[in-house]
Amino acid sequence: MNILDLIFPKKCLECGLPGKYICENCLNKVPPGGWIKRDVYSAWKYKGVIRKAIIALKYKYSTEIAKELADLCVKKLYAIRFSLSAVLVPIPLHWHRKNFRGFNQSEEIGKKVAEEMGWKFIPNLLVRKKSTAPQVQLTVLARRKNLRGVFVLSPNYSLSAVRYPLVLFDDVFTTGSTLYEAMKVLKGAGCKKVWGLTIAN
Repeated sequence: MNILDLIFPKKCLECGLPGKYICENCLNKVPPGGWIKRDVYSAWKYKGVIRKAIIALKYKYSTEIAKELADLCVKKLYAIRFSLSAVLVPIPLHWHRKNFRGFNQSEEIGKKVAEEMGWKFIPNLLVRKKSTAPQVQLTVLARRKNLRGVFVLSPNYSLSAVRYPLVLFDDVFTTGSTLYEAMKVLKGAGCKKVWGLTIAN
């Protein structure tokens, strides 16, 4: 136990039980996710303690919450025998939003998932070239239009040098507009195998 645990003891974000942010009892109440489409896997439904953990991480940064989410996600990936060799690419934030927030939650969780899975991690393969309106209040069609042309491949990387399948990682799958727009860019650049992975949907 470190000094932060003494000052701010960990408690389950759902029931308040001390010890972890995501207790096993509350986690078991969250419905499992699964394969949304043949190339996108989501670990859980966006409900209960998983929802609260993602929200807490997004608006109140905690490396411990990110680690717990990553650990639990990796257990799911091993259970379904997800690829043993892959390159994880987090969905990027626009630099202005990342600077304002101080971090990219998908990058923080994704880095820990990649480490535990033994995957390569390339956080800057994709660049978000323009800031977009928040997706929350938009319809499906408006979300797609909002994201059209927003991602580009970084000039610092060549896909020909990436030998493994790419796993695009995001925290939440809502309509899929973000993941599919990013997939389109990567496939258009010559990447034949791209999967999507999210914590929740």
